[in-house]
Amino acid sequence: MTASDGRLVGDLARAIDESDFAWSLVLVGEDQRDKLAALTGDLLGKPSADGDGKQITSGYAYWGIGPTIAWAHACADPFYLVMKQSLDSFTRRWGRVRGRIGEGFHHVSFGVGTGHKDRLILEHLLERNPGLLYVPVDMSSEMLRLGTQEATHRVGLRGHRVVPVQLDFAIKDNLTELRELVHRLVGDEPVLYSLLGNTLANFDQDDELLANLTALARPQDLFLLEVATTEALSEDLAHDAVEEYARSRAYREFVTSALLHNTDLTINVDAVQFRGSVEGDRALRVKVVYQNQTGEDILMMLPDRTRVAFPDRDTIRLYLTRKYARKALDPIVRAAGMRKVTGTHSDFAVPRSAQGFGMDLLLLAPGEPVPAPRPDDDVARVIWEN
Repeated sequence: MTASDGRLVGDLARAIDESDFAWSLVLVGEDQRDKLAALTGDLLGKPSADGDGKQITSGYAYWGIGPTIAWAHACADPFYLVMKQSLDSFTRRWGRVRGRIGEGFHHVSFGVGTGHKDRLILEHLLERNPGLLYVPVDMSSEMLRLGTQEATHRVGLRGHRVVPVQLDFAIKDNLTELRELVHRLVGDEPVLYSLLGNTLANFDQDDELLANLTALARPQDLFLLEVATTEALSEDLAHDAVEEYARSRAYREFVTSALLHNTDLTINVDAVQFRGSVEGDRALRVKVVYQNQTGEDILMMLPDRTRVAFPDRDTIRLYLTRKYARKALDPIVRAAGMRKVTGTHSDFAVPRSAQGFGMDLLLLAPGEPVPAPRPDDDVARVIWEN
């Protein structure tokens, strides 16, 4: 870097720090035209009555100003129980975990959300590292702005120490570039990575995503993971999990907002359906779909202005989420090459919530991956389970 480059960087930092205007400096890591093409491709899927054809994958549910606003409204809805309980109990759960985090940490947040949780994390980390660098990462630039403003509100973090990154962190090659960026910015200083709000549960290949994200952590780094959990698995409990989402109209408006803003469909929130199931021995799974219930085949305009058939009873998968079996968390963590430093659990404290539903917050550190045992390998099973 030349002397003039250094002056430019310094002038930019001062301009951001000293201005009363809400400047938001974002590093855009992807060509948004490519994202639009990918969304269009996902909506070209085969007809399916079960949400296994056309779909809106996780990041696109939040992509754009309309879905971002709808998400903020859903998070404020007291009938959206998973989010309400997650937000209400986070202060307590974070208070039990944060003492295991030492001094000098920076923070990289995957999926900043509303920013309320990140603000609590930043307040704690700043006490131990006044030079903290905050790197929120999200596929949606609008979500980044919304969440980052809330996360940094009145925490004393100077503007040039906030580096929002627009990036789809579900793509492994993107994480390779992010690793290089973060390491250049912080050097050998430790980083706290986080994936909060049960975001992990929204991805088809959730185990692969967790492994890719935690692979960023060096021996000095830590990883904070928050997931929705259940004490047991059954079809009845899968139905109870469905009810937690289905009773919130604001949530229905959120999950349909990507369709509203990227197609010409006339949205009927009553056409949103929730399908619950048991996913092996690891989770309750909730699939949210939009079904054509008009009684006739219709044409749907996609973002590239082409029209495709949306037959009667055909569906578009809008969202995917899970509640993980608590007994499955340790194997999931080990399979990602991590070990649990500490963790805490909070039950859902609402009368209409199923018994055994809650939120877990896990603080993880790099460890050796442990292969799952073969069913007939008793010795390996003893090692695995202990």
